[in-house]
Amino acid sequence: MSSTDAIFKDLVVIEAANVLAGPAVGMFFAELGATVIKAENPKTGGDTTRHWKLPTERRDGDVSAYFSSVNWGKRSIGIDYSIPEGFAVLCDLLVRADVFLQSFKPGDARKFRLDYPTLRRLNDRLIYADITAFGHEDERPGFDAVLQAETGFTGMNGTDESGPVKMPVALIDLLLAHQLKEALLIALIERMQSGRGSYNTVSLFHAGVASLANQAANFLVAGTVPGRAGSDHPNIAPYGTIYETRNGESVVLAVGTDSQFRALCDVLGVPEAAEDERFRTNPQRVVHRGALNRLLEDRIGRQERTSLLAALQSRKVPAGAVRPLDEVLARESVAPLRLRGRQSDGTSINGLRSIAFESDAVSPPECLNAPPGFDQDRQFVLAEVLGYTEDRIEGLKKAGAIL
Repeated sequence: MSSTDAIFKDLVVIEAANVLAGPAVGMFFAELGATVIKAENPKTGGDTTRHWKLPTERRDGDVSAYFSSVNWGKRSIGIDYSIPEGFAVLCDLLVRADVFLQSFKPGDARKFRLDYPTLRRLNDRLIYADITAFGHEDERPGFDAVLQAETGFTGMNGTDESGPVKMPVALIDLLLAHQLKEALLIALIERMQSGRGSYNTVSLFHAGVASLANQAANFLVAGTVPGRAGSDHPNIAPYGTIYETRNGESVVLAVGTDSQFRALCDVLGVPEAAEDERFRTNPQRVVHRGALNRLLEDRIGRQERTSLLAALQSRKVPAGAVRPLDEVLARESVAPLRLRGRQSDGTSINGLRSIAFESDAVSPPECLNAPPGFDQDRQFVLAEVLGYTEDRIEGLKKAGAIL
């Protein structure tokens, strides 16, 4: 099979997850053709991020820029599953579901009878995804900023002058989303063989720690606790370092081999620097990083950015411009990732796909529905997905299970 529709058109995902990590997983499946139904709390007006608006955003409406980043292609319904009538609606959805995504506060899954042992009796093919902050042994709640600090990222980020610095993207949430996608795809493959669902859980903490990569290895192998070095790489030089050109624009170098360093020195007009005992090999360049940076700052400061990058590219020296986000998103190569749609009130909205890969096996749909307004798909979910009559829907409204 080479069509996404053939693989995912019958997949049903129920998403009872808020903020970024869980919804990012839901959007992944929506982009691959699945029906993703976002079950939101009517008492709070839905997903928390609906109300996380920039000062420049519209005050009316319930689709914030933040919310829209991970909620394209979904259906929204408000269900109060804390009462029996609402719980019955959610159970009717879960009977039909393939995947259930939840990021409840510690203890809430059991309190709402939405824990895996309970739901497995309802649907033994259900693939259950349980997101926690620190794992089930540690019931502290946690947002991404807390987990960046607790997993060491904040402590390594920044400089001695700046102190610890949080990264500007909720990286730990996104790392968890990738871990959970992998787990759920494996679970779907396993279900094809066994016919049974499974329980899958990832914590933000473990997702962050598992992604420490070379920084963790620097400690585990060499006993070195990473310090704050700005953009400098602890193992390679010059790698990651930012330099300012003559016209005030910045470039970054990612020189990973001695031959690349020699080519860099040629371009900068200092071929003798490549023969300097302090700079001849990468280990020596790391030791003498301060002197190296002073040399490069001087030589790069005499160059114009565009011509410098062109010269470096011609010699196959990895380097790039430090670009503002508006410039990045305007690049022609970003066009395949751009999303455009219309919200339920008719206003247009732009966004980005979460899927960046290309594959002969999977072709994501060209168009996705815009991020849904809160509860905008109630009638679709109740009448078309569940087949409820108007009388039953009216009874649910009177009971307070739906709006």
